[in-house]
Amino acid sequence: MTGFGTASGPVGRATLIVDVRSVNHRFFSPALKLPPALARWEAEVRELVRRRVARGHVTVTARLESERSADTRIDTAAFAAAVATLRALRTQYALGGELDVATVLRVPGVVGGVREEDAVEDVAPALAVVDAALDALLAMRRAEGARLAEVLRTRLQAAETIVGRLAERAPERVSAYRQRLTANVAALLNGVAVDEHRLAQEVALSAERWDIGEELDRFRSHAVAFHEALNADDDEPVGKRLGFLLQELLREANTTGSKSNDAEMQRDVVTIKEELERLREQVENLE
Repeated sequence: MTGFGTASGPVGRATLIVDVRSVNHRFFSPALKLPPALARWEAEVRELVRRRVARGHVTVTARLESERSADTRIDTAAFAAAVATLRALRTQYALGGELDVATVLRVPGVVGGVREEDAVEDVAPALAVVDAALDALLAMRRAEGARLAEVLRTRLQAAETIVGRLAERAPERVSAYRQRLTANVAALLNGVAVDEHRLAQEVALSAERWDIGEELDRFRSHAVAFHEALNADDDEPVGKRLGFLLQELLREANTTGSKSNDAEMQRDVVTIKEELERLREQVENLE
């Protein structure tokens, strides 16, 4: 599922800004882009993201910002060494001009600030900022999930409507088969009386082979479980459960198709499988 979240907060002597993005992916796939100050805590950040997000390609980008005026310092030892070196060079090479403070301060290492690696001394505040960014991300994902759940309900309800049509058509198919069989046997016998008992036996055997009642009952049962998972009001991930239920729904649809020696029923089974395939494509990205 897609989403974006951002948060910022004080961490040590700097401000940490965290952006979290997620895009559709069948599995949990994290990518962390952390500043050097947080590199040693990459495992903790990764584990936090894993606990909050079950599925999706998640990119966490963090950066530290600090006030240079507050952090800036002059290394007096480096300043003295720079003065001595510059004076020695001026004497050695007979250079003119005065040696002033501005010149010395431009020497690398004389003026510096707090190293970024030293700006974060405790991981807890950093994890709190990451957690806040994940809160924003998950809020957006929940809104998208609610819209997607409505699409899934509509697709499944369309398949259930067709299942109801199959249940109505099933007994009509047996009756039509009996009529065709009676007509064909009568034509073959050319006026000889038809053995009604033998005919009834053949129809009964065929009806047993073609019976799809159990398949349709299981389909409806799985559909009820699918709706219950969609309607659950907790924050538990449902994507994998829905994926499993879809596999079972497709299994029942395939078995129904193999028993449906009727053109109209075959068309309906194909339509059901098309709806289930559309559901599968969406569920693969649903957490």
